[in-house]
This record gives sequence, C-alpha cells and structure tokens, in this order.
Amino acid sequence: MIESARRWLALGCGTVLPLFVLAEVNYPRLQPQSSLAIFAMFGLVLCFLENPLIKSWKDNQLARAVDLGLSLLVVICCLYVVVQTEEVFEPLWLGGVSLGNRAGAELGIDFVIGLIGLVLVLEATRRAIGLALPLMAIAFLAYSRFGADLPDWLFPHRGYSWERIVGQTFLQSQGVFGTALRVMFSYVFLFVVFGALLEMTGATGFILSFTGKLFKRGAGAPAKVAVTSSALMGSLSGSAVANAVTTGTFTIPMMRRVGFAPHVASAVEAAAGSGGALVPPVMGAAAYMMLEVIHPPVTYLQICRAAIIPACLYYLSLFAIVHLYSLKAGATPDEEPEWDSSPTVWSGVIFFSALAALIYFLLKGNTPSVAVTQSLGVILVLSMMERYRQLWPSLIGLVVSLPLFFWLKLGVTGAVASALGVSFVVALFTSEGRSWLRELVVSLIKSAKSGVALVAAAACVGIIIGVVTLTGIGTSLPAAVLPLAQDSLFAALALIMLSSIVLGMGLPSAVCYLLMATLVGPVLAKLGGVPPLAAHFFIFYFGMMSMVTPPVALAAYAAASIGNASIMKTGLAAFRFALVGFTLPYMFVYRPALLMLTHDGELASWTAIVPATLVAILGVIPLAAAIAGYLFTNLSWWMRAGLLVSSAFALFPGQGITLGSLWLPVTDIIGIAIFMTLAIINWRAREPAEVTPEPVAT
Repeated sequence: MIESARRWLALGCGTVLPLFVLAEVNYPRLQPQSSLAIFAMFGLVLCFLENPLIKSWKDNQLARAVDLGLSLLVVICCLYVVVQTEEVFEPLWLGGVSLGNRAGAELGIDFVIGLIGLVLVLEATRRAIGLALPLMAIAFLAYSRFGADLPDWLFPHRGYSWERIVGQTFLQSQGVFGTALRVMFSYVFLFVVFGALLEMTGATGFILSFTGKLFKRGAGAPAKVAVTSSALMGSLSGSAVANAVTTGTFTIPMMRRVGFAPHVASAVEAAAGSGGALVPPVMGAAAYMMLEVIHPPVTYLQICRAAIIPACLYYLSLFAIVHLYSLKAGATPDEEPEWDSSPTVWSGVIFFSALAALIYFLLKGNTPSVAVTQSLGVILVLSMMERYRQLWPSLIGLVVSLPLFFWLKLGVTGAVASALGVSFVVALFTSEGRSWLRELVVSLIKSAKSGVALVAAAACVGIIIGVVTLTGIGTSLPAAVLPLAQDSLFAALALIMLSSIVLGMGLPSAVCYLLMATLVGPVLAKLGGVPPLAAHFFIFYFGMMSMVTPPVALAAYAAASIGNASIMKTGLAAFRFALVGFTLPYMFVYRPALLMLTHDGELASWTAIVPATLVAILGVIPLAAAIAGYLFTNLSWWMRAGLLVSSAFALFPGQGITLGSLWLPVTDIIGIAIFMTLAIINWRAREPAEVTPEPVAT
C-alpha cells in the first residue's frame, strides 16, 4: 500500500513538474516567490519519494512511510509561502499582512514553518547529492548566528537571531526562493527537459553511431568517439556524471576491446564528459546562468563566442592525447567497431534541427526560456512526423506543419503552439500517436527525476546566498582578497581556483558556478585588467574540473564503475588527461584574446585572436604529447619534461621585448623553439625503425 502510494505520487510529481515549469515560465500567473515555492515543492517531494533515508532502506515500508510524511511537510511549508504571498488568498493572510511585508517581524508560526522548511531542504540535498553542500549551508547558518563571537580573520559581524535568520533564508525572497532557485526554474530545468526529449528521439544513439562511422578504424577510434560524443552530449546535459554514464556505457567497453587499460578507458570518458558543459551553444545552461549573474550584463552571443576557442583547445588536447596514446599502445581496432545502427537519419535531423532552432530563436532576441520552449516544440513536431512518415506522411506533415505557414500572423510561439495542438489531437486517434504520448510522458518523468538533485541543491545554495546577503560577507571577502590581487594577480587567481575546486567537489557544475559567483563574484568584479566575462569563465571552468579532481572526482568514479577499474587510478588518470582544463582559465585571463576579448572587455580584433590561438595550440600539443608519453615515437623522461617546459612557456604569457615598433613575445618564441627542437629529435629517433635496408649486391 505504502509503496504503491509512493510510486503513484512520484509519477504524478514527475509529470506535473516539467509541465508546470513550461507553463509558468512562459505564461506567468503567480508571484515569483510563489512560482519558486511550487517548483521547490514538486522537486523536494520527488526527491524524498525517490531517495530513501538510507539507500539500503529503499524496500523498508516504515522508512518509505517516513518519506511520505516528509513529503507532506514539504507541501505544507511551500503552500504556506504561496498562501501567505498570493493576493487571491488575502483573507487568509495572518494579521492581514503578506509574508513579504512581514519581513523582519515574522510571527511565531512563520518561524516554525521556516525552520521545518530549512531542515527539509538540508535533508533533501543530503539525499540527492551527499553531505558536502548541506554541511556548508549549516556552517553558514552558524556563522550568521554566532558572527559576533568570531575572531577578526573570520569576518565577524554583529550576529542575528534565529528568527531573523530563518526569515531571511526561507521565508523571504533572498534565500531558498531566491536567485539560485530562480535560475534553475527559469533556465536550467528547461534544458534538462530539452535533453530528455532529445534522448527520446534517439539523439544519444545517433551521436554515437554518427561519430563511430566518422572515425571507423583509425588509431584509437573508440576513444575519439568518446571524446566527440561526450562533447556533443555534455553540452546538452551539463552533467559530467550523466554524460560519462550515458556515452561511457558504449565507449568504455569498446576502448577496452582495442587495448586501452580499464582505468585509461574510464579516464578518457570522464575527462571528455567533464568538458561537455564548456561547449557552445548550449553549454549545459551555463551560458544562461551567466546572463543572470554577470555585471555589467552580457549577451548570449558574447558568451557563446567567448566559449568557442577554449572549448576547441580543451578537446584538441584530449583528441591529441587519445590519438598519441593509441599509437603508443597499438590500440587500433582490427575491424570497424559495430555501433548501434538503430538510430535513423531522422534522429539526426531532429537533433540538428533542435540545435539550429535553439540558436536561431536565441539570435532573434528571445529570452533563453522562450527559445528553449520553442525548440522543444520543434522536437515534438518533428518526432511526431517521424512516427507517421511511413503511414500518411503527406497528410500528417501538412496538418502538423500548417500552423507554421501562419508564422508572421501568429508569431513564433503561437505557431509552434498551434502545431503542437494539432499533433496532440492527431495522436489521440491513432495507436502510434498514443505510443508517442506514452514515451513523451516517460521522458517528462525522466527529466523531472534528473532535475531533482539540481532543485534540492539550488534550494540549499539559496540558504548560503541568504546568509551572505544578511551578514555582508559578500563585501568583507573582497576587502580581504583585493590587496592580495594588487600584489599578485596570479596569487588571487590561485586562491579562487582552489576555492572553486574544493567547493565544487560533489556539486553539480551549475550549482557550483552559482555558489562561487555569489561568494567571489564581488572579488572578480574588482580584479583590475580582467574582463568580467573572463573572470566568470575562470570560476566556471574550475567548477567543472572538480569533476575530475581527486579525491572527489565524481565523473571519474562513475566512469570507473562502468569500466570495472580502480577508482583512484581512474581519478588520477582523468586529472592528467584534463590537465589543459586547469591551464586554460589562466590563459584566457592573461590572454583574453582567446575569449575574443580585449583587456577592457571589448571585442578583440582578428590580429589579436589568431596569434593568441596559434600560440595556444602550440602549447597544447606538447602538453598532450608529454601526458601521452609519445610524439613520433616513445618519449624518454627528459623529453617529456622538455615538452612540459615548452608548453609552459607557450601557454603562460611572459616577458617580451620591443624592437622599434615591433613587440616580440620572447617566452612564446622560446617555448615554440623548444617544442620544434624536441619534435625534430623525436622524429629522427623513429626514422631508423621505419627505413627498410636495401639488399646488398653480392
């Protein structure tokens, strides 16, 4: 009985949550805080229903009954916020005053509801992603309460009562129902739905099949498929762990089959999956979070344009590493790997059409939420047409597409909505259509379950943001760090890097970015000579790299479980393969031309972009060779060390000299010269093995 109730409630929440988000984001009817409260309600309820108190208790009836009770408490707390906020419930407002207008003077019942709500958020986050973030939130809550007793080096403040803290972090709009949850609600969750619907159409299988046919029997073909497919899939999902599991299920066994060691195959997938959120145009919704938090504001086009060169350099490095490692290990398949042939050409059409539609709608000036909603409409219409293409393609294609001919009169949203309406009506009267609707519902439920961790984590980050806003630590921290930055920009960046990696351990990349943007955003805004966009890319990159940084390298550990490999060996190998990802942020801070920016944040000229990119490439290649231990033949230890030195000279800008009107980058020239010298030496070392001696005349 209990299990049946839990299962049906989970299915209901999983179906309603994405539909509510789609409706409320595009056609808002509620106050912002009420929308977020309902969003959190469905997300947290689903979190309790899907994640037992202890994993081994998933079949324990008493434990699941407790989960139902906690779900009921979530509903009470969140609906309390809605009722005390929405004007339609004004007769039920306590004291005749809305919750927002009671800020700082909350009632006793407000405090009780808020305290229960905070505990529920912390517990849901623990179940969804582990202890790291809840413990951090608890530390911030303690900081806000006992700030007056702290030493000077821990940023003391006057301290606040528990009533004030609970009101700030749960009841008002600066905490749980604040910026972090709003970004998840307005942007990120929609892209989770976007990825789930693409997967429904066979996008994952198409990408693997397409890249598999692209590389065929070349050296390390399965590894190259892993790198390429992870870049494409990771851009959509934004989750390094989900990416590693989705594509790694196919690519890791293939890599092992051609000679890759288990931990190496798993590490390649983890490193490739961790970089997916760096790839435009989707970037795992990172671009849309930056739109929300960067000041002065930037456009979507500026963010995507800035992401192109660093993403290419990251995957160029991975591609070079797996190619050179494959040559070294002789990992070339004897026959072309057999990839899944079930994905159709139509799956590819849907995949590329959805991406093209998303980019088009964004470039037309639509908000990200509207653009992704319209792209979802394109996916649904095309997938519906795919179902009927063999039965009555002309009729269905005409009926489904007819509203699009009224584009100019209806507008894009109206046209897509009309097309979807026709699709659903047609679906109800055919068996194929009803099957399609069932798959659609399953995909919506899957998207909701995938997004649960993000909802819980964003709510928990909201607690931290509420404390930062209340205590003023957001201004105290920059005051402490900026003197360090004035003495050494590198030291300040290194401190921010360590903070991003440590705080990012165990957190989804989107949540890590929001957390770091809150804590160090004011510091970044005041770093002299660093464009704001470059500063935010800096913290986002290191948040992503935490996925492959031992000891908590979640993407590496997920891949290791698929490859039956040693967890620690996989984590260390993934860290080594992704090493260029740790150098790129420093590169584009010191060389903003790699982001197509000047030091003032303006669009850089091609005369600045091209040389910076070429030098970066000549720094990435020797780094990849040193990591793989192979260039034209095996590398000795001193040659690997020399290549690392040449890479460091090329990747990190140093001193130059001016000759007349010409400026010569001496360190770049030295780095390139070292690389070319070592490359020639290594080339000559292989020549005797390649030469076939001519027969001697007798």
